[in-house]
Amino acid sequence: MIGERLCKALNDQIKNELESYYIYLSMAAYFHSIPLDGMAHWMRCQAHEEMIHAMKFFDHIIDRGGRVELQNLSQLKTTWSSPAEAFRDSYEHEKFISGKINDLTTIAREEKDYAAEPLLAWFADEQIEEEASTGKVADELEMVGGDKSGLLLLDRELAARAFPAGSPLDRTAYTAA
Repeated sequence: MIGERLCKALNDQIKNELESYYIYLSMAAYFHSIPLDGMAHWMRCQAHEEMIHAMKFFDHIIDRGGRVELQNLSQLKTTWSSPAEAFRDSYEHEKFISGKINDLTTIAREEKDYAAEPLLAWFADEQIEEEASTGKVADELEMVGGDKSGLLLLDRELAARAFPAGSPLDRTAYTAA
C-alpha cells in the first residue's frame, strides 16, 4: 500500500507530466506555424513520451492501492519568439521536472517506501537524457543563430526522431522499456 503523502506527490507529478505533454504539443503547434515541421515532429514525439511518463505514475499509484486524482492543467506557454527560445524553454522545463523527481525520491526515502525506488530511479535516469537532448538542441540553435540553411538542416535532423512504440494509454507501450 502506498502512503498518503507519496500518493499525493505522485498525483501532483501526473499533473506535471500532463502539463509537459501540453507544453510540448504547444511547441509542436508553434513549429508547424513557422513552418519547421521537423522540429514540430520532434516535439510531437516528446509530447507522446510525456504522456507515457504520466501513465507510469498513474499505474504505479493504482498498482499500489492508491487513488489517482487528476488535477486541472495549466497552459504554460503558447508562443515563442524563435526556435531557440522554444528549445531553451524545453530545457528549463526538463530541469524543473528533474527537481520534481528528486523531490519525489526524497519523500519516498523519508517514508521508507522502497517499492517506489525503482520507478523513481528510472525517472532520474530518464531526466538525464531529457535534459541532455533538449539542452543540445537549444545549444545548436544558438550556434546556428540567424543562418536559415543551418536552421533547415537542424529541422531535417530533428524530423528523424522516432515515436515511442504504442499508445501512451496502453501499458505495453512502456512496460517493456
